[in-house]
This record gives sequence, C-alpha cells and structure tokens, in this order.
Amino acid sequence: MTLRSGFTALMILLSGLSSASGEELQDGAPIPDVAQKTDAGVELKLSEVASKGYTLVYFYPKADTPGCTKQACSLRDAYETLIEKGVTVIGVSADSVEKQAEFKEKYNLPFTLLADEDKTVINAFGVPVKWIGFASRQAYLFKNGKLIWRDLKASTAEQANDVLAVLNN
Repeated sequence: MTLRSGFTALMILLSGLSSASGEELQDGAPIPDVAQKTDAGVELKLSEVASKGYTLVYFYPKADTPGCTKQACSLRDAYETLIEKGVTVIGVSADSVEKQAEFKEKYNLPFTLLADEDKTVINAFGVPVKWIGFASRQAYLFKNGKLIWRDLKASTAEQANDVLAVLNN
C-alpha cells in the first residue's frame, strides 16, 4: 500500500464516522416531535414547547468548552431581549444531565439545556455528528412550531445577534 492509498483509505474511513441519521430540516418543517431530559433531569417534549411563539433550538458540540461557552453566553447576555420578543431558548448537546447542569450553573445560563446523550434530538434535526461524537454547531428558529430560519454554521460569540437580526426583519 502506498502512502497516497493509505491516506485515501483513512479519509474514507473518517468520513464514514461523521453522520446524521435524520433528514436535514427545511424551512416550514414542523419541529421534530421528540423529548429529552433537561439539565434538571425533567423530560421536555420539543413539540409542546414550540407550539406557540418563537423557539430557538441551538446545538453545540460540548458543554464548557471555549466556543460553546461563547455561544451560550451570547444567548445569555441577550436573553432579556429574546424573552421580550417571545423567544424560548433551548440548548442541545450530547452531554449528560450532570454536565449540562454544571455548565448552566457555572455560566448562569437562564435557559434550558437538553442532555441528548443518545442523540435522539440531534438525529431528529439531522444535525451532523463529528467522528468524535460531538454535534455540529447549528441553530434553528421556529415560529408556532414551524421552522422559519436555520443557521447550519452557527456563530459562537454572535449567535444572539444572528437570531435578533432575523427577528428584527
């Protein structure tokens, strides 16, 4: 085996380890009818939460890492404005209930975090999972349960500004 064919084989193997088992959500799609445990250990059904008003569901790779902290703190810092506009914010990662609770407490996050360890929510949204098991950073905004905006390369420090720009237009 040559170096080139070995590298090609490795890339094929690694590309197969990145996946999303669900279909990518399109504008107008209903919020997936899935449930998962919150940072408080209580089950939350997304379709019930998102049935009225705006709901932002954002995905991040791992709690308490630099980029994910910037993203969460962006939403925390704009939380009052988001609430005034009728937005419910829900963060999702594959972390455990305990890790989500620690992350929420450490950074005083005023919104719900879902512990999607089995990737039920991640897969229902069609969010790609990197080969190390982390969800890609993405954000979805629903109005009355229907998708009106999605950000497939969600920002870290500018996440709240991106959402507010959509709401203001």
